[in-house]
Amino acid sequence: MKLVSLNNLIIRFKWRISFTFLLIIVESLLTILYPLLIGLAINDLIDGKYQGIMNLTIFAGLSLLIGSARRFYDTRIYAGIYRVIAPEMVASEFKNGSSLSTVSARSSLINEFVEFLENSMPEVVGAIVTLVGVLSIIAALNIWVFFACLALLFLVAITYTVSWNKNFRLNSGFNNELEKRVSTLVSKNQELIKSHFKELMRWNIKLSDLETLNYFVIYIGVIALFIFTPFVVIESGVLKYGLIFAILMYVFDYIEKVIAFPLYIQQLIRLKEISNRLSQSSNHVGSLSVSGMPEMRG
Repeated sequence: MKLVSLNNLIIRFKWRISFTFLLIIVESLLTILYPLLIGLAINDLIDGKYQGIMNLTIFAGLSLLIGSARRFYDTRIYAGIYRVIAPEMVASEFKNGSSLSTVSARSSLINEFVEFLENSMPEVVGAIVTLVGVLSIIAALNIWVFFACLALLFLVAITYTVSWNKNFRLNSGFNNELEKRVSTLVSKNQELIKSHFKELMRWNIKLSDLETLNYFVIYIGVIALFIFTPFVVIESGVLKYGLIFAILMYVFDYIEKVIAFPLYIQQLIRLKEISNRLSQSSNHVGSLSVSGMPEMRG
């Protein structure tokens, strides 16, 4: 079996995936212009002009067409990828002598790689493109708001760097228990079954508690940015209503993308743990290695 990892999947199916990445980038670049176009449209309407509204309508229609085409294409591409790698993984696990319970659990776990590529990778690529574009525009509009936005990004990075190892251990404990599900159910032992689901929920609660703590820290920064932005924009002498609105929208858009990154980080940690699990299993026969990202639980 070929190596299975996020990087290797992208390389192995590069021509199929690269086209959807291109559509994501174009879609994201168009989306970046929305707040600015809305602000310009507001200024035009105040002056009795309609060119701004026309530009906004054209961009909205183009963005809608590209986004719809990309989603239509994605569903078929990633379904095809899963049809290829899932049977390979099952064959490798049976060749390695894994139990039916383990193979069943891991066939579900490996699906998380494909789901990440289909559902989360477009959001990650789009978020990165949007963050770079939005930060560039914010820097041009108000440098102090730009520095405040960077501070929030730094807070997110520090928070998840500190909690990374604990998050990985909790995901490992959850997956250890998950792999026992089929054998536990086959036993028909009610006490064993109750204990199994109790343990799953215990790990799930621990993951949720850690994520709640991380979000508490991050939202302190979000609230501070919310308060700081309108204050500093007005104090700096910006008087055009459309421009003020555009800056606030860019900050809101930036915050939305930044607070979504913890979800991707959670997925990264989870897929990394699954990667180690599948790699350790297949190292016995030297046929399988997997790397990747945790699903947010909470």
